[in-house]
Amino acid sequence: MLHLRMIVPPDRTASAVDLIESTVGTTHLVVLPGAARDPVGDLVLCDAARESADELLHGLRGMRIDQDGSIAVENIDLSMSTRADTAEQEAPGEGADAVIWEQLAEATHEESTLSFTYLSFMALATMIAACGVVLDNAILIVGAMAVGPEFGPLAGVCTAIVQRAPRLAVRSLTALLVGFASAILVTTAFSLLMDQLDLFGKEMLDGPRPQTGFIWQPDAFSFVVALLAGAAGTLSLTSSKSGALVGVAISVTTIPAAANAAVALGYGEFAQMAGSIGQLLLNLLGILLAGTATLLVQKTLWRNLRGRFSRRPRRG
Repeated sequence: MLHLRMIVPPDRTASAVDLIESTVGTTHLVVLPGAARDPVGDLVLCDAARESADELLHGLRGMRIDQDGSIAVENIDLSMSTRADTAEQEAPGEGADAVIWEQLAEATHEESTLSFTYLSFMALATMIAACGVVLDNAILIVGAMAVGPEFGPLAGVCTAIVQRAPRLAVRSLTALLVGFASAILVTTAFSLLMDQLDLFGKEMLDGPRPQTGFIWQPDAFSFVVALLAGAAGTLSLTSSKSGALVGVAISVTTIPAAANAAVALGYGEFAQMAGSIGQLLLNLLGILLAGTATLLVQKTLWRNLRGRFSRRPRRG
């Protein structure tokens, strides 16, 4: 269940209440006239099943309540209420399958913003992966994959394509490209410093690397894994199963490929660099294709399911 807290201009309170009452899967409606001071308005509270939230939020935004008032949404971790149970049963589908597009757009907007923190995580993850590449250490590679924040901008691009949001697409692509470019440059400098300290060596990069040699040798399996990871990652973002995103992060070789390219660039190993860039682009393409396709399928299925239930009369 989700809890909605709204400040509604008085002239739109009746319409907002009518919308909430007519939306299947809502309950615990509270209206406090004149309770809000900044901005001035009526305070309206309600709970809604995840399955009903997207339609309800879309209707509230259509009344411009988000512009002239406010809409806040919170997850309810525990709700002991027979009415809440009934509301969830009335709502179409399952909560874990529901896509709340407003929430997804907000999450991807935050994750795809080009910030100091984002760039720092990209650089740190790539430097950790560089250590794993040179030492042929799979544990470091896995750790670097988990640290990397690149799935946020990737999800932002997928969301922007499906929702036709060009600003989000530009922001996400900028964060993705600038993030990887800056991470590669920083990691190249890092690898040269480590070489001066006799901690890295060209022979370590060129020698046998049974654990990490695949990073710069892309093949069909690289693309297949990227497709599967893109679908799984998108599902984890759109559902309540967000814990799966960690598994997605350590299943694709975007950060390790960037790290291998950076180290290879430092040593002038352009063949390895080209292979690493190829691996990186192949993974990014697979994730984008699968993520976009997953969102399109979810949007179509959910629209059909919601259409069937929207005509069902709400039980008193």
